[in-house]
Amino acid sequence: MSIRLVLAATAALCAVYTGAHAQTFPSKPIRMIVGFPAGGTTDIITRTVATRMTEHLKHQVVVDNRGGASGIIGADIVAKARPDGYTLLMSPSTHGTNLSLYSKLPYDTVKDFTPIALVATTPYVLVVHPSMPVKSVKELIAYVKARPGKLIFSSSSIGTAQHLAGELLKRSAGLDVEHVPYKGTGALMPDLLAGRINFAFENLTVMTPHIKTGAMRPLAVTSAKRSPVLPDIPTMIEAGVPGFEVIGWFGIFSPAHTPAEIVGTLNSTIAAIMKEPAVRERIVALGGEPLSGPPSDLRDLLAREIKVWSKVIREAGIRVD
Repeated sequence: MSIRLVLAATAALCAVYTGAHAQTFPSKPIRMIVGFPAGGTTDIITRTVATRMTEHLKHQVVVDNRGGASGIIGADIVAKARPDGYTLLMSPSTHGTNLSLYSKLPYDTVKDFTPIALVATTPYVLVVHPSMPVKSVKELIAYVKARPGKLIFSSSSIGTAQHLAGELLKRSAGLDVEHVPYKGTGALMPDLLAGRINFAFENLTVMTPHIKTGAMRPLAVTSAKRSPVLPDIPTMIEAGVPGFEVIGWFGIFSPAHTPAEIVGTLNSTIAAIMKEPAVRERIVALGGEPLSGPPSDLRDLLAREIKVWSKVIREAGIRVD
């Protein structure tokens, strides 16, 4: 038998095996890795989705928290796993920014993963202390420009979406303002609530209770459209900053080269779950918007995030390692 015939026969057998495997998928438990500790927003969303996936697929979807290095440890496990659909990654938006924040990653952010589904997005909200004499984004920009180098904005850590949102505003509006990082949102809240921080972009869910009590004044949300949680608050674009969109997002990936049939099964299952009223209510309560689109939605969003934030991170000279 010629080498050409041997190769053709081997390819045919592989195709038959892959097709049969996909038709019986899943036949055992699935591991959903979260690169962050239990209890955070990523973990809560993951467990909400995993519970319903277990019901839909008739096999257990086990959540495995592998926290560390802004999600890099968990992502690396998935990147090196077999592409059979049994090891998945639920990743937040750090998956798109780590590429630029770290000098070297143990995987290729795009080539080593197969997008499965974008499940939700969450906006941030720009807030100031009520003692600040500003009631709009335009007034804040004018106030900061009149005091070059004298004001500060804060974030929960270097390289977070909150930090990058501040850097984007700084560059979009030409502001001379200092960034002060904290060790987590819990650490910065006392100074923010006391008015020692001039402004901040923070998680919508975290800030909403303080906004409702009047302890903080919201100026705008960072999503492309208004949030149902704060429907009277304009977007940054509406407030006069063109093209300003910063969202937290949560997407499910599998290792590269996962068969299309398995990707289709997972995507359709997750899409159905994200349309369930109880799941949608849970996500909305976290300040998020539930989504149920094709894998290309996640692929396109990741490409956009890498393009936008690599430029901001490079210009700002931000490095984590």
